[in-house]
Amino acid sequence: MSEIISDPRPAGLQPTASVARVRSQPDALQAALERSQNHLLGLQKPEGYWAGELMVDSTLCSDMIAYHHWDGKVDREWQRKAVNHIFSMQLPDGGWNIYYGGPSDINATVKAYLALKLAGVPATNPRMLKARQVALSLGGVPRMNTFSRLYLALLGLFPWDYVPTIPCEVILIGKWFHVNFWEMSSWTRSMLVPLSIINHFKPTRRPGKITLDELYPEGYHERDLALPPDPQGLTWRNFFLWLDKLHKFAEKFAEHDIHPFRKRALKKAEQWMLERFEGSDGLAAIFPAMLNALIALKALGYPDDHPAVVRAERELKRLEHETEDDVRIEPCFSPVWDTAYVTIALHESGVSENHPALRKAVDWLISKEIRFRGDWKYKNPAKVEASGWAFEYENKWNPDVDDTAMVLLALRKVPTDNPRRRDECFKRGLDWTMTFQCKDGGWGAFDKDCTKNILEKVPFADHNAMLDPECADITARILELLGYEGVGLENPQVKEAVQFIREHQEEDGSWYGRWGVNYIYGTWQVLRGMRALSWNMNEPWLLKGRDWLESVQHEDGGWGERCNTYDDPVFKGQGPSTATQTAWAVMGLCAFDDPDRPSLKRGIEYLTRTQNEDGSWTEQETTGTGFPKVFYLKYDMYRNAWPLLALATYRNVLEEVTSKKNGCANGAVEESAAEEALAGS
Repeated sequence: MSEIISDPRPAGLQPTASVARVRSQPDALQAALERSQNHLLGLQKPEGYWAGELMVDSTLCSDMIAYHHWDGKVDREWQRKAVNHIFSMQLPDGGWNIYYGGPSDINATVKAYLALKLAGVPATNPRMLKARQVALSLGGVPRMNTFSRLYLALLGLFPWDYVPTIPCEVILIGKWFHVNFWEMSSWTRSMLVPLSIINHFKPTRRPGKITLDELYPEGYHERDLALPPDPQGLTWRNFFLWLDKLHKFAEKFAEHDIHPFRKRALKKAEQWMLERFEGSDGLAAIFPAMLNALIALKALGYPDDHPAVVRAERELKRLEHETEDDVRIEPCFSPVWDTAYVTIALHESGVSENHPALRKAVDWLISKEIRFRGDWKYKNPAKVEASGWAFEYENKWNPDVDDTAMVLLALRKVPTDNPRRRDECFKRGLDWTMTFQCKDGGWGAFDKDCTKNILEKVPFADHNAMLDPECADITARILELLGYEGVGLENPQVKEAVQFIREHQEEDGSWYGRWGVNYIYGTWQVLRGMRALSWNMNEPWLLKGRDWLESVQHEDGGWGERCNTYDDPVFKGQGPSTATQTAWAVMGLCAFDDPDRPSLKRGIEYLTRTQNEDGSWTEQETTGTGFPKVFYLKYDMYRNAWPLLALATYRNVLEEVTSKKNGCANGAVEESAAEEALAGS
């Protein structure tokens, strides 16, 4: 039977061809698969990888404008484009948000306001006046987080006395101490080391007569600047606030060059930073650490023509996308991650492992294996051969478990022209990954057992990323990999991981998603992982996860969820339908091998209906997570790759179930014929 599939999207988001298409359901599915395959194959780079743009909020452009004014070297044409970009992201209420569709955020709004003011936009400009009102309504400068305050302090717009101290000496504290440098997450270490250098020198450079006095709700007064203590009295937060006062007293000695450990700590911080420039696309290959490192180098007195400074500036420049009237900045690059899941999607959808595109992609992935014992060795001293993959092009110090698991899922699909090389690489990566299982059975992203909650109480921990805790989504992805590799359910590591998954299920049946937005992401990955393990999917706890997914399906057949779920879980499953999140939910439902389930069929219909004629999907929403509540990412490749994998997963389940039904029917016919023959004899 044929059906008319109409497109309910606004005119600006419709496919280029006619809105109504008439085709049978199997034909529609196959046509969607082929269009998607062709689109993705057309996006592959000549070297064999895929790399979609990472889209973020306005803060990176704001930070770069502020940096250029601090540095005293402003490219007016570049600044004009950056101003255009910042204005293009201003909300109707006058503020700026940190994810698509979200409310105005105090840090993003003040940073944008400052950047525009530095760029010469008059404070009396109507859009600036609206921004000022929003900033004041959100609490103004006193409500900004620690790292934002530090950037203001560099420009002489916030007193250093009220910026929490980041002492260099933290790098000297060894593993013998309960709270030490290596107990922080890898990204925090990379941000804090250069910041500790900046904190020592306090290289304040005030550009002209710029002030932000108008962004203090009750007028500028130092009583509003200090971090508020806990009212309970004896708490870890209050202890660390007291310790911060002690650090500030010690800074007075450092200023007079009589601090007993400062010279040694400064030198070690400098060496640590320079060492990690090597083999990386900038420090940790992420924008905040890279910008902090450049400022730290200049604070240390490195001249502008020093190779380290030139390199740091070049790596930052690579993150920019400059057009005639706009400049966007990526926080980092994602080629390894993108290449892995695109390869999986293409192969799962029927592209042969012998296809040149897949062979080239896997060869490229193999070339990116990190055969170096990076910073992970301090928390995980296991005697294992160094392996792993990072998110970016080059980041040898910080391979991570999640990227490695996704790469291994891709590697097992394609033998390449050298199967032995592939197999050896795969084994190293799997052995390496298994050593990162934490004490409670789960896996984190970069480090092992990086979970000491006391670190979240230090004054500069308000970027919500001091730790690298185990999470259900990464743990389930590793279980998926182990399931495909035939690892049994009685394997001790599998048993511990499943127990971790069960303990972290929410009351309503969903799972929190640390690296994707949010409960749809976590729930999909758990259900897919358990199915790969050949677990009994009819157990009540898994059916509860399925039921939750169905409970948040939208009337249009899709699924959607916004980043506000990290602020309050009451918003679970609410938000405009997206191709990405619909694909995740569809794959979660496919884990139950019931292709005739109405919710699943409606999800497939949504994906085929909303696909563009060129094989892509249109998506505006933010579905990637950097630091919950602080920083989010829109992976441009997500909207095109995950739907392909979802459609392929559904087709494969449909074919498998149909084959089983036909087999049973044929068996019944043969048995009946045999009985008749026996009766006739």
